[in-house]
Amino acid sequence: MKVLHFFKTYWPDSFGGVERTIHAIAESTARHGIEAEVLSLSRFPNENTQRVDGHVARKAKLDFELASTGFSRDVFRQFGARSKKADLIHYHFPWPFMDVVHFHSRHGKPTIVTYHSDIVKQKLILPFYRPLMMRFLKDVDVIVATSPSYLKSSHVLKEFKDNSKVIPIGIDENVYLTPSEADDDWCKSMVNGPFVLFVGVLRYYKGLDILIQAADQVRCKIVIAGSGPLEQQLKLQVKTLRRDNVIFLGEVAEPRKMALLRGCLGFVFPSNQRSEAFGLSLVEAAMSGKPMISCELGTGTSYVNEAGKTGLVVPPSDPTRLAEAINRFIDSPVEVAKWGRAARDRYVRLFTADRMGDAYATLYHQLAGRRAG
Repeated sequence: MKVLHFFKTYWPDSFGGVERTIHAIAESTARHGIEAEVLSLSRFPNENTQRVDGHVARKAKLDFELASTGFSRDVFRQFGARSKKADLIHYHFPWPFMDVVHFHSRHGKPTIVTYHSDIVKQKLILPFYRPLMMRFLKDVDVIVATSPSYLKSSHVLKEFKDNSKVIPIGIDENVYLTPSEADDDWCKSMVNGPFVLFVGVLRYYKGLDILIQAADQVRCKIVIAGSGPLEQQLKLQVKTLRRDNVIFLGEVAEPRKMALLRGCLGFVFPSNQRSEAFGLSLVEAAMSGKPMISCELGTGTSYVNEAGKTGLVVPPSDPTRLAEAINRFIDSPVEVAKWGRAARDRYVRLFTADRMGDAYATLYHQLAGRRAG
């Protein structure tokens, strides 16, 4: 079976949460005989069309971007050609321009939408886009939410409950390199003493400004690994507030990231807006057997991190409660160890790539069979 994935961006142009999920779906369904192809936009399409592990990433020419939405004339031709050869189309929401391409193509193939997130930031354009969005979501065969909590809390998904199902995002621990002794030594050289860890892109919804505010009440180091649009702003905040226990490491290689995860007291994930729909970094922490701290957003973060069982869940944008939770990691080692074991068990039970691949492959074959019948 040939499946065409369609999203605005993909590797090597970018590799954020949605892109990582597409990659994991493509790779985990391959053992079920699924041949995946990903079509996305790029400013340099001829240079970036290539094979990614076991699947092909194709590019259409990006003309311009408006409100985080890429537009392309070339993609109509590309999508039309690729959809004719595909047995099923797998869309990844949100991307308003994708809806236009879908209706223009009239491809007639079975369709799935993985609903990664509500539209949160672009609230001003949402009323204008909403009629097209609702028509698009009604037109597809199945909508997949990434957690039961997101399906329950999304005002959009509530209208499509009967046509939706949940498939949690999974990751394959076999692709993560085991840190070497040199990686562990680097970690110790960069961070002296106990620390909690954040890993991710430094974006507006990650709540890192709240974490920095909380730092003066925290009795350990806070390590922030990653880069992004807010990096300089956050570093200036640390300097202005004199938060000497906050350490920025920038982008780190995968083995070093795993060394940091192995060495930390626990993982802190202060995202405070619904743009954080799931949190793959939380899954990585759970995979590593680490207790977690996250905020209650009504999204998948509280599905990955089950309050009181795999860690602590605190109100969003509350520096005091966040600091109290981090200090509990210092003061309650027995409890923290128990949460870490439970986090690992929850990963094995719910968030492996094999489990996700099995679920998507089953859904693909069901839809293809239904359409054939």
